[in-house]
Amino acid sequence: MKKQRAALTMDLDAPIAEKNVNMSNALTRAAHSLLLAEKRLISACISKIDSLPAGVPLVRDGAWTVRLSAAEYAETFDVDLDTAYTQLRDASDKLFNRYVRATRETRKGPEEHKFRWVGGVKYHKGEGWVELHWWHEVVPHLYGLRKEFTSYKLKQAAALRSAYSWRLFECLQSWKDTGRYIATIEDFHRAMDVPQSCVVDFKALRVRVIEPAVKELTEKNGLEIEWEVRRAGRKVIGLEFKFRPNPQTALF
Repeated sequence: MKKQRAALTMDLDAPIAEKNVNMSNALTRAAHSLLLAEKRLISACISKIDSLPAGVPLVRDGAWTVRLSAAEYAETFDVDLDTAYTQLRDASDKLFNRYVRATRETRKGPEEHKFRWVGGVKYHKGEGWVELHWWHEVVPHLYGLRKEFTSYKLKQAAALRSAYSWRLFECLQSWKDTGRYIATIEDFHRAMDVPQSCVVDFKALRVRVIEPAVKELTEKNGLEIEWEVRRAGRKVIGLEFKFRPNPQTALF
């Protein structure tokens, strides 16, 4: 028992960059539309859940709560404290108005369900922290996951400076067991949350989204990525990405 407590203490004391971000695949897809600072905030807070006994230290005043300090944010994402304060404040404000949208097919057509990421947010500039109160419908997508979930170490995404790179990274991580991510062009547009200009012009999608994201993931995550276009005649109908970690440079 003492050894177990010691191991848990060591996990709790580890930098959050060394911890895992675990989300259901459904929640991961919903997170694609978040901006970079929002993704950083969400992922950092989720990583703080890693290694904790489910629910015990996180339920406060009846809410599932996690607190992130500006110092932790600055250290993890390699920004100065002033930038950390600003990004935490702005991201928490935006996140309060964000919602998760999930759909499922029924015999009478698709059913859509919407719920919020958080039920409340506290930001304390003087003490340098932000506190998220997870919305109760989000909790099952974060805790006790057994199947159909995406997992990665926070440090694998922390160095990314593009939301497109982070979104593509999460798509790849959802299929890391196969090393192949295949998407219709419509699904890829949604996953990357691209502007209309990239929807109607594949060259713009390639130049503004795909190539920069692949380049950043190759340089900062050590992934070896090959991708190709799937066509029906001259029309682009899908994309296929083959990927694997480069053993010399990958962040494990």
